Amino acid sequence: MALVLASASTIRADMLRRAGMTVDIQPARIDEAAIRDAMLAEGAAPRDVADALAEGKARKISARVPGLVLGCDQVLSLKGQLHEKPATPEQARSQLAELRGQTHQLLSAAVLYEDGKPVWRHVGVARLTMRSFSDSYLDAYIARNWPGLSESVGAYKLEEEGVRLFAQVTGDYFTILGLPMLELLNHLALRGEIDG
Repeated sequence: MALVLASASTIRADMLRRAGMTVDIQPARIDEAAIRDAMLAEGAAPRDVADALAEGKARKISARVPGLVLGCDQVLSLKGQLHEKPATPEQARSQLAELRGQTHQLLSAAVLYEDGKPVWRHVGVARLTMRSFSDSYLDAYIARNWPGLSESVGAYKLEEEGVRLFAQVTGDYFTILGLPMLELLNHLALRGEIDG
Protein backbone atom coordinates (compact mmCIF):
# COMPACT_ATOMS: atom_id res chain seq x y z
CA MET A 1 0.00 0.00 0.00
CA ALA A 2 1.04 3.61 -0.44
CA LEU A 3 1.20 5.91 2.56
CA VAL A 4 2.25 9.53 2.84
CA LEU A 5 4.50 10.12 5.85
CA ALA A 6 4.27 13.71 7.10
CA SER A 7 7.70 13.45 8.71
CA ALA A 8 11.36 13.68 7.76
CA SER A 9 12.24 10.79 10.10
CA THR A 10 14.35 8.23 8.24
CA ILE A 11 13.80 5.68 11.02
CA ARG A 12 10.00 5.87 10.66
CA ALA A 13 10.22 5.65 6.88
CA ASP A 14 12.56 2.65 7.11
CA MET A 15 10.26 0.85 9.56
CA LEU A 16 7.28 1.34 7.24
CA ARG A 17 9.21 0.21 4.17
CA ARG A 18 10.49 -2.90 5.96
CA ALA A 19 6.88 -3.73 6.76
CA GLY A 20 6.18 -3.83 3.03
CA MET A 21 4.72 -0.38 2.50
CA THR A 22 5.43 2.21 -0.16
CA VAL A 23 6.19 5.47 1.61
CA ASP A 24 6.03 8.95 0.14
CA ILE A 25 7.88 11.31 2.49
CA GLN A 26 6.40 14.80 2.68
CA PRO A 27 7.62 16.52 5.87
CA ALA A 28 5.09 18.91 7.39
CA ARG A 29 6.42 22.28 8.44
CA ILE A 30 4.60 23.22 11.64
CA ASP A 31 5.75 25.37 14.54
CA GLU A 32 6.23 22.53 17.02
CA ALA A 33 7.71 24.76 19.73
CA ALA A 34 4.75 27.16 19.64
CA ILE A 35 2.21 24.33 19.79
CA ARG A 36 4.08 22.57 22.60
CA ASP A 37 4.58 25.76 24.62
CA ALA A 38 0.94 26.83 24.25
CA MET A 39 -0.33 23.42 25.32
CA LEU A 40 2.02 23.22 28.30
CA ALA A 41 0.96 26.73 29.38
CA GLU A 42 -2.61 25.38 29.48
CA GLY A 43 -1.53 22.40 31.59
CA ALA A 44 -1.76 19.77 28.86
CA ALA A 45 -0.40 16.30 29.61
CA PRO A 46 2.65 15.07 27.66
CA ARG A 47 0.44 12.48 25.94
CA ASP A 48 -1.82 15.23 24.59
CA VAL A 49 1.16 17.25 23.37
CA ALA A 50 2.52 14.29 21.41
CA ASP A 51 -0.92 13.62 19.91
CA ALA A 52 -1.48 17.27 18.93
CA LEU A 53 1.92 17.51 17.24
CA ALA A 54 1.32 14.31 15.27
CA GLU A 55 -2.14 15.49 14.25
CA GLY A 56 -0.87 18.90 13.20
CA LYS A 57 1.58 17.27 10.79
CA ALA A 58 -0.98 14.86 9.33
CA ARG A 59 -3.63 17.57 8.97
CA LYS A 60 -1.27 19.96 7.15
CA ILE A 61 -0.20 17.44 4.53
CA SER A 62 -3.66 15.85 4.18
CA ALA A 63 -5.13 19.25 3.31
CA ARG A 64 -3.29 19.12 -0.01
CA VAL A 65 -2.61 15.40 -0.61
CA PRO A 66 -5.37 12.81 -1.15
CA GLY A 67 -5.29 9.38 0.46
CA LEU A 68 -3.76 8.21 3.71
CA VAL A 69 -1.37 10.55 5.52
CA LEU A 70 0.47 9.55 8.68
CA GLY A 71 1.64 12.17 11.17
CA CYS A 72 3.96 11.17 14.02
CA ASP A 73 5.67 12.78 16.95
CA GLN A 74 7.50 11.68 20.06
CA VAL A 75 7.99 13.46 23.37
CA LEU A 76 10.12 12.57 26.37
CA SER A 77 8.67 13.21 29.80
CA LEU A 78 10.64 13.15 33.04
CA LYS A 79 8.46 13.82 36.08
CA GLY A 80 5.99 15.67 33.86
CA GLN A 81 8.63 17.90 32.24
CA LEU A 82 9.18 17.61 28.49
CA HIS A 83 12.64 17.42 26.97
CA GLU A 84 13.65 18.51 23.48
CA LYS A 85 16.26 17.32 21.00
CA PRO A 86 19.64 18.69 22.09
CA ALA A 87 21.15 21.31 19.80
CA THR A 88 24.68 21.02 21.17
CA PRO A 89 26.85 18.35 22.83
CA GLU A 90 26.62 20.40 26.04
CA GLN A 91 22.83 20.22 25.97
CA ALA A 92 23.01 16.47 25.35
CA ARG A 93 25.34 16.08 28.35
CA SER A 94 23.06 18.14 30.60
CA GLN A 95 19.99 16.19 29.52
CA LEU A 96 21.60 12.77 29.93
CA ALA A 97 22.99 13.77 33.34
CA GLU A 98 19.44 14.67 34.40
CA LEU A 99 18.01 11.39 33.06
CA ARG A 100 20.79 9.29 34.67
CA GLY A 101 19.46 7.01 37.41
CA GLN A 102 15.86 8.08 36.65
CA THR A 103 12.86 6.56 34.88
CA HIS A 104 11.37 8.59 32.05
CA GLN A 105 8.62 8.05 29.50
CA LEU A 106 8.73 8.15 25.73
CA LEU A 107 5.32 8.87 24.21
CA SER A 108 5.06 8.15 20.49
CA ALA A 109 1.94 9.45 18.80
CA ALA A 110 0.64 8.50 15.38
CA VAL A 111 -2.39 10.05 13.69
CA LEU A 112 -3.75 8.84 10.37
CA TYR A 113 -5.68 11.23 8.15
CA GLU A 114 -7.62 10.37 5.02
CA ASP A 115 -8.68 13.07 2.57
CA GLY A 116 -8.41 15.85 5.17
CA LYS A 117 -10.06 14.04 8.09
CA PRO A 118 -8.66 12.06 11.04
CA VAL A 119 -9.50 8.35 10.89
CA TRP A 120 -7.22 6.79 13.54
CA ARG A 121 -4.84 7.74 16.35
CA HIS A 122 -2.71 6.04 18.96
CA VAL A 123 -0.17 7.10 21.56
CA GLY A 124 2.28 4.39 22.61
CA VAL A 125 4.09 4.72 25.93
CA ALA A 126 7.42 3.21 26.96
CA ARG A 127 9.17 3.58 30.32
CA LEU A 128 12.95 3.61 30.37
CA THR A 129 15.26 3.58 33.39
CA MET A 130 18.81 4.80 32.90
CA ARG A 131 21.76 3.33 34.73
CA SER A 132 23.88 5.51 37.00
CA PHE A 133 26.76 5.61 34.51
CA SER A 134 29.96 7.52 35.19
CA ASP A 135 30.76 11.03 33.99
CA SER A 136 33.71 9.66 32.03
CA TYR A 137 31.47 7.21 30.17
CA LEU A 138 28.93 9.98 29.52
CA ASP A 139 31.59 12.27 28.00
CA ALA A 140 33.03 9.48 25.84
CA TYR A 141 29.55 8.40 24.73
CA ILE A 142 28.68 11.91 23.55
CA ALA A 143 32.05 12.33 21.80
CA ARG A 144 31.55 9.04 19.91
CA ASN A 145 27.92 9.58 18.97
CA TRP A 146 27.55 13.32 18.26
CA PRO A 147 26.00 14.68 16.00
CA GLY A 148 23.62 11.71 15.71
CA LEU A 149 22.34 12.34 19.24
CA SER A 150 20.86 15.65 18.06
CA GLU A 151 18.25 13.64 16.11
CA SER A 152 16.80 12.08 19.26
CA VAL A 153 14.56 13.68 21.85
CA GLY A 154 16.39 11.75 24.56
CA ALA A 155 19.93 12.31 23.24
CA TYR A 156 20.23 8.56 22.77
CA LYS A 157 19.37 5.91 20.21
CA LEU A 158 18.37 2.61 21.74
CA GLU A 159 19.10 0.85 18.46
CA GLU A 160 22.74 1.95 18.71
CA GLU A 161 25.22 2.43 21.58
CA GLY A 162 22.51 4.23 23.55
CA VAL A 163 21.24 0.83 24.71
CA ARG A 164 24.22 0.75 27.11
CA LEU A 165 22.75 3.69 29.05
CA PHE A 166 19.80 1.65 30.34
CA ALA A 167 19.11 -0.63 33.25
CA GLN A 168 15.48 -1.40 32.32
CA VAL A 169 13.11 -0.79 29.44
CA THR A 170 9.36 -1.46 29.56
CA GLY A 171 7.33 -1.00 26.41
CA ASP A 172 7.20 -1.70 22.72
CA TYR A 173 10.48 -1.35 20.80
CA PHE A 174 8.77 0.38 17.86
CA THR A 175 7.26 2.94 20.22
CA ILE A 176 10.75 3.69 21.50
CA LEU A 177 11.91 4.23 17.91
CA GLY A 178 9.08 6.73 17.42
CA LEU A 179 6.17 4.88 15.82
CA PRO A 180 3.57 2.57 17.42
CA MET A 181 3.98 0.23 14.48
CA LEU A 182 1.99 -2.81 15.63
CA GLU A 183 -1.11 -0.74 16.37
CA LEU A 184 -0.81 1.03 13.00
CA LEU A 185 -0.42 -2.23 11.08
CA ASN A 186 -3.37 -3.80 12.91
CA HIS A 187 -5.53 -0.81 12.01
CA LEU A 188 -4.48 -0.92 8.35
CA ALA A 189 -5.21 -4.66 8.23
CA LEU A 190 -8.67 -4.14 9.73
CA ARG A 191 -9.37 -1.48 7.09
CA GLY A 192 -8.27 -3.89 4.35
CA GLU A 193 -5.42 -1.59 3.32
CA ILE A 194 -2.86 -4.37 3.85
CA ASP A 195 -3.18 -8.14 3.80
CA GLY A 196 -3.90 -9.61 7.18
